[in-house]
Amino acid sequence: MAYRTRTYLAGDWDHDKSAIDILYQWKNNKRLNFDFLDAHELRNARDTSLTCSIKRSLKERLDLSKNFVLIVGNHTNDLTRGSCANCSSYNSWSKTCARAHSISYESFIEYECTQAIKAGMRIVVLYNSSSVDRSKCPESLRNKGHHIPMRKYNLYTGMYELDYLGIKSAFDFYLD
Repeated sequence: MAYRTRTYLAGDWDHDKSAIDILYQWKNNKRLNFDFLDAHELRNARDTSLTCSIKRSLKERLDLSKNFVLIVGNHTNDLTRGSCANCSSYNSWSKTCARAHSISYESFIEYECTQAIKAGMRIVVLYNSSSVDRSKCPESLRNKGHHIPMRKYNLYTGMYELDYLGIKSAFDFYLD
């Protein structure tokens, strides 16, 4: 049995990719000491793969992870990608899979959240905003883990900026 040593990042890669990219930029900047073992370095599924094979690949990475970080943005709860209903192998009349796979209506994000909870992973939910709005978080995680905003208001500049220290503290304190 493999040891869980990785940190799994999840989020809306279409709308919140810039927030996810920031975490990778910090990770790659050795001066910042913002380091984590990334589960996505193990293996990637192609977007052209079937929903069930992508979920199988996600499960392999989740099984090697002890930490789960979800980036929540304005569209996180609206995502349906990953539901069998959107797969070309799904027969909507009989509600079956032409490839005889089991049917799941969970989006990829919902699936990842469910698996993280089942595995008892440490969970941090980062909001791509200056406040925590749990209604934007998938229902399964709304009352689980540690929820923090990614941005804060800087009184000196009068602008919102990324809260590096807050995010780093969440990684250091809640994840290891």
